[in-house]
Amino acid sequence: MAGLLYISYQGMNLPIHFHTPEALQDWEQFTFRPDDIIVVTYPKSGTNWMLEIVPLVLSGGDPSLVNSVATWDRSPTVGCVQNPTKDMENLPTPRIFTTHYLYNVLPKSFYQVKPKVIYVMRNPKDVLISAYYYYESVDYHANPGPLKEFWHKFLEGEVPYCSWFDHMKGWLNMEDKSHILYVAYEEMIQDLPQVVRRIAEFLEKPLEKEQIDRIADRCLFKNMKNNKLPSTFDHSKFFRKGIAGDWKNHLSEEDAQYFDSVYKEKMKDIDFKFIWG
Repeated sequence: MAGLLYISYQGMNLPIHFHTPEALQDWEQFTFRPDDIIVVTYPKSGTNWMLEIVPLVLSGGDPSLVNSVATWDRSPTVGCVQNPTKDMENLPTPRIFTTHYLYNVLPKSFYQVKPKVIYVMRNPKDVLISAYYYYESVDYHANPGPLKEFWHKFLEGEVPYCSWFDHMKGWLNMEDKSHILYVAYEEMIQDLPQVVRRIAEFLEKPLEKEQIDRIADRCLFKNMKNNKLPSTFDHSKFFRKGIAGDWKNHLSEEDAQYFDSVYKEKMKDIDFKFIWG
């Protein structure tokens, strides 16, 4: 990893643009509350998509908050230099956070109070392609180089944050799964109203069918990409195609078979039925 762009932290390569040593030290002392909500993803797995849905579910479909407050202000990234813990203490309840961190590197309070977690996962071959184009487009990540080289690094975990496999296995192997909801990116594409319904039930926020349909319509990927969000940051970099299976346009059959062989070996001990097969 490019040394000037990343900081090594408990098995992760974090972009120093967002995660400084001081911010990480501050974060380690953070205290979660039982009614907190944490959206957890591996990068490029639908983070901002879910961060649009959750506050709309909590508001019953009222878009006032998402129309007036930028995503990273209403749902701050944990351990991020832009989000001092003292500021996060004052967020209205229930607080919404987001993280790409491994399961075993959260503050002690997380394991003690067990806040609600929504874990969004995506076919790793599509994650690979989305990450490749994203890292090419921003200056706070190292250029990924040729795709052929990047996907080998991806399989070995030599990429920003951490290995996709380690991330998945950590969050899927939680001992107490009573406070986590697993959602697949592919589910969101196939039947978004059903996903909204599941999230509402998980967050114990009863919604009428009309509210669910309104939230789902606003959060269809084609609409999300065109939403005018309150931010000076170029939000479009986080949205590309929003489809499943784009990897087929980039990986040869031989490459895909090799990827699948590595996947099968690394995930052999995971007892979880993934929607992508």
